[in-house]
Amino acid sequence: MSHTCRIELDGKSHEFPVVKGTENELAIDISTLRDRTGYITLDDGYGNTGSCKSAITYIDGDQGILRYRGIPIEQLAENSSFVETAQLVIWGKLPSPADRDRFSALLTQNQMMHESLRNHFHGFPPNAHPMAILSAMLNAMSCYEPEMMEIDDDQTLERAAARIISKVRTVAAASYKMSVGQPLIYPRTDYKYCENFLHMMFSIPYKDYEPTPEVARALNLFLILHADHEQNCSTSTVRMVASSQANVFASCAAGVCALWGPLHGGANVAVIEMLEFIRQSGMSVADYVSRVKAKDSKLRLMGFGHRVYKNFDPRSKILKMAADQMLAKMNINDPLLEIAGQLEQVALSDPYFIERKLYPNVDFYSGTILRAMGIPVSMFTVMFAMGRLPGWIANWKEIHDDPKSRIYRPRQVYVGNTIQGFVPKHLR
Repeated sequence: MSHTCRIELDGKSHEFPVVKGTENELAIDISTLRDRTGYITLDDGYGNTGSCKSAITYIDGDQGILRYRGIPIEQLAENSSFVETAQLVIWGKLPSPADRDRFSALLTQNQMMHESLRNHFHGFPPNAHPMAILSAMLNAMSCYEPEMMEIDDDQTLERAAARIISKVRTVAAASYKMSVGQPLIYPRTDYKYCENFLHMMFSIPYKDYEPTPEVARALNLFLILHADHEQNCSTSTVRMVASSQANVFASCAAGVCALWGPLHGGANVAVIEMLEFIRQSGMSVADYVSRVKAKDSKLRLMGFGHRVYKNFDPRSKILKMAADQMLAKMNINDPLLEIAGQLEQVALSDPYFIERKLYPNVDFYSGTILRAMGIPVSMFTVMFAMGRLPGWIANWKEIHDDPKSRIYRPRQVYVGNTIQGFVPKHLR
């Protein structure tokens, strides 16, 4: 039985259909509201607005559930790889062995940058932010792949996705090398996805970096856990740009720019900055936590709680285990990581945070993991972008494949001046 919602405006009653998702999410379809009534809805920040129907990711924030294409994130973290998860997210199903082998071969074929593209790095100053470089290079990349500008079948999209997902490692590592004045390192065909990125990041001529299994696994999990997360700021941006029929390179570059903001992709950076503040201040972790709880305090506990997850972030439990295993193997003597461990224990045992369900989120553990790997803070958001690319591509694909898709065009409520006359210069 179909359900409707009745809205009364100016003495008239209007009925609108109720849409029900496969996980029983309910929404009122008000797509004809303006045409029928002259009214629009006002929802600052789109917190109560569904911008699309999507079959990619399901989140239940109250229950702490995250699923890609119906598969729980816990199962993917335990059994899958980032490359396989990327295929699942983009094409909607786990790849067959033949599909997996073909896509892996495409990743290997496309891991090199065109030599002319490498020259673009010399146009950036040494202190250029890696996110600025990544966004620019994604757009520049499309100039070298003209056949990818118009994607009209799944085979072309697969090649485009492989080029973006593979080359982003090379671009990211190269941006880091340029910032520290080291030569760019070529990828290796015998390394898997994560190992190859770490090799390009940390190898130097005549001395190859050899990642340990624990580090490679932690990075693999980091990327899997960031592969998609429903209609967040950057993903919504990708869909917005894609709705204009912009190509997938430009749409993903726009996603990078949206992710760059400190309120989105910079959350794990804020964790490290908080830990550094505690270290430099000389205060104990217990003292810092006490100050956070004070009503008039301007101090904040970064990396705890989540806007979507009202109970716990399911990704944080997975990343915590990986962090514990990796740090135990590495024997790192880092005061910031010690502070992070103390902060975690205090917050998890303090009734103040337990009652408010302020549990460590994925950003808390990703910040500590990336730091332990030796990834500089300036690269944290780039790492996030590397992980999120499959989700961006999948959302671009949904827009591209929808025959009813039209350009996004939000409305507004105008609150500016009413009509007024032009004032000549001599009278102003």
